[in-house]
Amino acid sequence: MKITALAALAVATLFAAPAFAQDQSGTLPVNGLEMYYEVHGSGEPLVLIHGAWMNIDTNWAGLIPTLAKDHKVIALEMQGHGRTTDRDTPITYEGMADDVAAALDALDVEKADIFGYSMGAGIALQLVIRHPEKVNRLVAASAGYSSEGLAEGYDAMVATMTPEMFIGGPLEAEYKRLSPTPEHFRDFAVKMIALEAPFSWPETEIKAIKSPTLLIGGDADIVTLGHLESLYKLLGGTENGDINGLSKTQMLILPGSSHVGVFFNPLNVEIMKLAVPAFLSAELPPKPPQF
Repeated sequence: MKITALAALAVATLFAAPAFAQDQSGTLPVNGLEMYYEVHGSGEPLVLIHGAWMNIDTNWAGLIPTLAKDHKVIALEMQGHGRTTDRDTPITYEGMADDVAAALDALDVEKADIFGYSMGAGIALQLVIRHPEKVNRLVAASAGYSSEGLAEGYDAMVATMTPEMFIGGPLEAEYKRLSPTPEHFRDFAVKMIALEAPFSWPETEIKAIKSPTLLIGGDADIVTLGHLESLYKLLGGTENGDINGLSKTQMLILPGSSHVGVFFNPLNVEIMKLAVPAFLSAELPPKPPQF
């Protein structure tokens, strides 16, 4: 799912500088991009994919120190975002998923756990659809597979979006702080608005996903609870686990949480510090309760 203009503005205001040190950083030649990456910690690889208009600093500052305790965290910045260059192509979920796969090849990572938020969750879904051999476990926060699952009024809001809405604001300032082409913000904004176009990915592709998956969403998210339920069921989520057993798919709904609040309510960050490592290390499907 994509982050809205309102959410993006809030994100850019909340975090304006890195809050942690990396073990390694640099750029990778990926499909015509110079993709920026950071590596934190050691262990099994865990790839982080940020939301729209965001970067590593703004999305992951609160979680990387915890996740890096038990994993080799590989944080990537997508096409035109953060310190990654742009190219003369639209910004699409499919293209960015292919970029992640190519980045893993460049880093000699055969397979990894994937954690994406909002736009990053959509990229993660496309990654496991297009490159299933690359994905071990999947954590998708505020994920949608169809724009029909977005809250009422979202399309009307998108219809009002123009590049001028963002020029001179905190998103442009954050773009200019990191981008290798700071003068191209308007071009970037045009591409990001185009990414908000209606979309729908075949349910057959979602059903074919075999990776154990943790879905995370807010109870007042842009992605509706009904859509998250649909995604949960398509991924094999279980009903009545006491009788039917538990599945490799899990879902965490964060209370009192909007789309922005999923990551930028400090309480939710503390919850994810516990829930995400537990999911990544758990036996899946878990054993049923014993009576």
